[in-house]
Amino acid sequence: MNYSLTQLKYLVAVDTYRNFAQAAEKCLVTQPTLSMQLRKMEEAFGISFFDRGKQPIVPTESGKRMVEQARNILRECAKFEEMASQDLKAYSGKVKMGVIPTIAPYLLPIFLGDLLAKFPGLELEIHEMKTADILEHLKTDELDCAILSTPVNEPYIKEVTLYYEEIKVFSNAEHPFVALNELTSDQLVRNDIWMLTEGNCFRNQVINLCSSKIQKLYGSRLSYQSGSLETLKKMVETEGGFTLLPELAVMDLSVRQLKQVKSLVPKAVREISLIYIRNEVKKEWMQVITNTIRNAIPKEMLDKDRGLMVEWK
Repeated sequence: MNYSLTQLKYLVAVDTYRNFAQAAEKCLVTQPTLSMQLRKMEEAFGISFFDRGKQPIVPTESGKRMVEQARNILRECAKFEEMASQDLKAYSGKVKMGVIPTIAPYLLPIFLGDLLAKFPGLELEIHEMKTADILEHLKTDELDCAILSTPVNEPYIKEVTLYYEEIKVFSNAEHPFVALNELTSDQLVRNDIWMLTEGNCFRNQVINLCSSKIQKLYGSRLSYQSGSLETLKKMVETEGGFTLLPELAVMDLSVRQLKQVKSLVPKAVREISLIYIRNEVKKEWMQVITNTIRNAIPKEMLDKDRGLMVEWK
């Protein structure tokens, strides 16, 4: 039975965007051309790939299986092409990487310059997005890899631990926490905590760290929730209260502000990993990125025993 890689790309594009016009635009063809090629495949296989009566369109049960196999075929073809490319020019290529917002502004400046300087053939495309969106984009091959808090506990995901980041408490200069040498998680159950919006895995880690008791504290402070750690820092400074911050997010604080940072007892950490799809199409690049990050961060952050890990699920 004859079919082409181009037809498989059309099939995957329609599944990804759930719209024929948008899929055609992404594939740089007209919609009639894309639709005709898919019709030919459906006629050849004797099945319908999509339920066109629904908007957005959805794959049929048979279509779901065919789409998944098409993705696998395209991944293996990409791997084949990359192997040939590396034989011609070592360490060149494009990597599409997702990074969650509580990591991106603090980790990227630490390692990106060194990575791009050492590997001039690397074209790195970075997207800042939440964990749920990253996982969806990995499934559809819109991302090659991502840096986020793990474990994600998904069978199709390969996780490579990068470092273990301590979760710190940052308080207003007049807050009673500042006078203490250290804090316990029970002391965090207060109504003057500033938190990230829902959908951020670091928010879930804060709630898990403080137990479900914190969910009973929704008062005037918790009615304001931010999607940015930098906003939370500023709100603490100007309005009072406290927030929790990952370790890298406190490294750029002033000497005065560092006095407002406290550790928990026992120390709480989150695991940060590079994740990618099980087919490992660009495994060589994953290793290069992993090594560069590990070499760039403080060595104590490589120790998995430096604190109790807080999961985000």
